[in-house]
Order: sequence, then structure tokens, then C-alpha cells
Amino acid sequence: MTAPARGLHRRVLDNGLRVLLVPDAAAPVVGIAVHVDVGFRSEPEGRTGFAHLFEHLMFQGSESLEKLAHFRHVQSSGGVFNGSTHQDYTNYFEVLPSAALERALFLEADRLRAPRLTHENLRNQVDVVKEEIRLNVLNRPYGGFPWILLPPVLYDTYPNAHNGYGDFTDLEQASLDDAAAFFDAYYAPGNAVLTVVGDLDPDETAALVDKHFGDIPARAVPTRPSFAEPPPDGERRESVVDANAPLPALALGHRLPDPHADLPGYLAHAVLASLLTDGEAARLTQRLVYGDELVTDVSASCGLMGAPLDARDPDTFTVTAVYPGTVDPQRIIGAVDDELATLAADGPDPDELRRVTARWASSLHREHDRLMSRMLALGSAELVQGRAELADELPGLIAAVEPSAVAAAAGSLRPDQRAVLTVTPGGAA
Repeated sequence: MTAPARGLHRRVLDNGLRVLLVPDAAAPVVGIAVHVDVGFRSEPEGRTGFAHLFEHLMFQGSESLEKLAHFRHVQSSGGVFNGSTHQDYTNYFEVLPSAALERALFLEADRLRAPRLTHENLRNQVDVVKEEIRLNVLNRPYGGFPWILLPPVLYDTYPNAHNGYGDFTDLEQASLDDAAAFFDAYYAPGNAVLTVVGDLDPDETAALVDKHFGDIPARAVPTRPSFAEPPPDGERRESVVDANAPLPALALGHRLPDPHADLPGYLAHAVLASLLTDGEAARLTQRLVYGDELVTDVSASCGLMGAPLDARDPDTFTVTAVYPGTVDPQRIIGAVDDELATLAADGPDPDELRRVTARWASSLHREHDRLMSRMLALGSAELVQGRAELADELPGLIAAVEPSAVAAAAGSLRPDQRAVLTVTPGGAA
């Protein structure tokens, strides 16, 4: 077992499961997360939303536990739990008092070994997911904006462009055979990362991990496909109607550099997003909200899910805005282009850049003071980016971004390689 800087112990079990053990005695609690290398970009055609549906099924009982037993064991220990589905991974996690460490390891191992897949559970969870879609997308203002609505404008291929929440018809047609095939294909131990963080002894925890996870049979690990596709060869525009939206909205989407091939370039775009809209003094906030008064809200970010480095290539730089119906959206787009052109030509002021990077680095440090946040960041960095240590290095890497790198990032966001999505309130259609 290797122990790099900051006490991160890494090992690989015989069945291929990658394990990260991170002692942190700040509080008598532990966090356990399992990140599985499958997200909605990997779900088969005709089964949109299946990765998320399967996340739900993983909470419906397992080899040794009936339905809801996982919930009761965690909550009766004073813990919390959850899971989430992303573009390239699905995670399952809980945080409990450290005395419940072995209980949590057993719970996660039991469902990684064999979830309880039944027709009743499948039909029930299809209904639950459909209700979640109604609540979060269909009946909510700006539901799915921009992470569902923008990709089919910017991308061409099914993995990158389809609706990861799922189409009702696809969900209703999902079968137990589909679920079993999905589990067999993606939920092998060698396709997952187990992260344990908190008040723990590394050697004792390693023995417990061996006890509960070591006998899960090894299975073939799927070959990870490339989701690469060429950037747009011209500006693409699309408009949709949102019956629940009180005001129009727009989203601009650009392709980001591959973080594996060009991490500095990717991070320069992340800093650029902060310069544009992070805080009251940010450039687009000052110009569009307080200066020209063209928008009621504006935001820029790296990643469709709102977090940088959360996906492999291709990933998306977005600028979104909500604005009054009397405003021509082209005025907003023109103002964004002006600010990008200024930054590309002159770069940010060094003091401005230092303020933004210091604010972001401080925010990352505060976030990682929370055990759950650091645990999830370490696990996803190990799975998606190949190095858990990147989660701890990120504040320093952000602080090191130079003005010239930000200028280059701004210059790369060209109008002739972007997607423009506009949302029109239903009453105006």
C-alpha cells in the first residue's frame, strides 16, 4: 500500500478494485464513497436515462439486505447517504460516526456484489425517476437548462448530445435483462474506486476492505470508448419554448480543452469563467447586470454539471443569462463577445486575476474542510482524471494561472465554433 503526500494511501485489490484510504482525525466520522466508471454518456441508445435509473435500483436492496435496509442501517448509525449520476461516473456514498466504519463497508460491498434486481423494484423506480423528471425538468422553470437542452445543439453524437435524465418511453421500456446486462457490463470491481476518508487507521481499514470487498469476483472491465468528436464548423443556433419560464434565457456553449492533454489550458478556462461572473465585481456581472442592465442573472462555468474537471473530453464551457423580454438577446451575446475580445487582447489585470484566483482557492480549501466534499473530490479525480491528488493540488494550480493563459482561453472561445440556445417563455410563443 503506497502513501503519497497528505496521507493518501492507495492500493488495488486482486479483483481490480482501486482503493483510496485517507486518514483525517479532525472529527470522529468516516466517509465511504464508491465511484463507478459509468455515466449517462455510456448508456446504450434507446435507453436514455438508464445510468440514472440504475443508480436508483442500487438503493433497492442487495444480496444480503432487503429493500430499505441500507437506509435503516445508515440512519440508525447517525449517518447520511446519497448517490448521483454524472456524464462519466456514478457515485454512492455515506458519512457516519467512525464506529460504524465496518457497517458502511459491508453495505457498499454487498450492493457492489449483487444488487436486488426485481421486476417490482424496476417498475417502482421507473415511476420514481419519471416523477423526478416532472419535478426537476418538465414542471420547473428552466428545467434542464442548460445541461439537457444545450448538448444537442453543440454536439452531434448520441453519447454527448442525448438527454441523460431520460425519455419516458425509453424508461418505460427498460427491462430486467437490460438492468442485469448493465450491471454485468459496468459494475465490475475493476471498474470502480472505493474512497474511505476520516477518523481511521489505514492498516485496520485496509483489512476491513479486504474482508468485505476482497471476495467480490473479478469480472471483465469494459473498454472505455472515446467520446471525441470534431468541434462545430460554424455557429449553431436553436430555440426552445419553456411553458414555465417567466423570462427568456440564453446559453452559449463552447468546447473546452481536453483536461488530460492540456490541463493548464482547461484550468485557464475555469479561471476565465470566474473572471466573467464570479462575484459582484466580475466583468459580465458588472456590465450586463449593473451597467447595461440587460440581464437579471448571468453565469459562466466549466462543465455541464456546473463543476470543472467533472467529465472527460469533450467538456463544455457555458455562459447562461436570464433577461427581460424587451431585450434583444443579440445585445447580450455581443457584450459577451466584447468582453472576451478585450480579455484575449489585453489579458486580465494582474490584481484582478489574483483576487479571483485567491477567492477560488479559498473556496476550494473551505469546501474540502468538509469531509464529504473532499471524499467525493478525491474519488472522482481518481476515476475521471486518473489522479486523486489533483483534488488537493487544484487550489495551487488555480493560483498559478497566468494572465497570458487566460487571454489565450478567451481567444479560443470563437463565435464560429459555438452553440447558441435561446429559451422563450411559453406565453410569448
